[in-house]
Amino acid sequence: MDYKTLNFDWNRAKAFLVTADKGSYSAAAKALNLTQSTLGRQFQALEDELGVVLFERVGKGIQITPIGLDLIEHVMSMAEGASKLSLTAMGQSEILEGTVTITASEANSAFVLPKFIKKIRNLAPGINIEIVAKNDSADLRKREADIAVRNFQPKQPDLIMKQVGDSLGYFYATSNFIKKHGPFKSIKDLSKADFISVGDLSGYIEGLKAYGLNLSKENFPITTESHFVHWNLVKDGLGIGIMPDYIGDKDKSVQRVLKSFKGIGFSTWIVSHRELRTNRRIRFVFDQLVEYFSL
Repeated sequence: MDYKTLNFDWNRAKAFLVTADKGSYSAAAKALNLTQSTLGRQFQALEDELGVVLFERVGKGIQITPIGLDLIEHVMSMAEGASKLSLTAMGQSEILEGTVTITASEANSAFVLPKFIKKIRNLAPGINIEIVAKNDSADLRKREADIAVRNFQPKQPDLIMKQVGDSLGYFYATSNFIKKHGPFKSIKDLSKADFISVGDLSGYIEGLKAYGLNLSKENFPITTESHFVHWNLVKDGLGIGIMPDYIGDKDKSVQRVLKSFKGIGFSTWIVSHRELRTNRRIRFVFDQLVEYFSL
């Protein structure tokens, strides 16, 4: 390698990448915890070092230049390499203390993980747990979390995962709702009832067709993106919702709507980045999660 060609500050390249991603100097400065004037000086120095113009003013905003577009691909490769270096270095830690970030759905975060966290705090009080409750998938490869609890099998080859069992979801509602809108003796009887959906309504309706439910948008007077909101709406008697049996059956304010329904099957996976798996505290939490969800 000709080291003489490395004639710029790599930290300034990071500022370039973040600004291109955020789309403005002010947003980039905030993300980097810098003042806008400091960021401006870094840019000026980087452009002087490289002998190019990376951004140009367009109205009140900025726009990346053609040469900037060519260079950004190389900077992204640098960032990916730096991320891998950080992951590998972090994976060597053997200290059973520090923070472990777990991402899971709102339902698992609110109703399942609290008892698990209590167990971890008793076993390893030096470990701090950060919960990222979100219903879309955090990107473990970008360090959005250390460990994920997912209800599908990830496909990325650089992730390690352990299936911890199959579960079933059922229809739940309050007894008053069932008395008022029932009786529900068969799956077809549910076609006249109000449901509460989570997430994409079209996908929700399409997914239920596989279980014999022919529903329309009229069956969903209330929709939400939140599992937690969905469940509280169900518990307030506003419609039928779906919840895993290990959550729904424990809640005495609701009951299964259709006793004969065999359930909606899904799997649970504990997932981590393969390089983080060699980190002792993350390996410890990973193994404890596998044990906890396998019970």
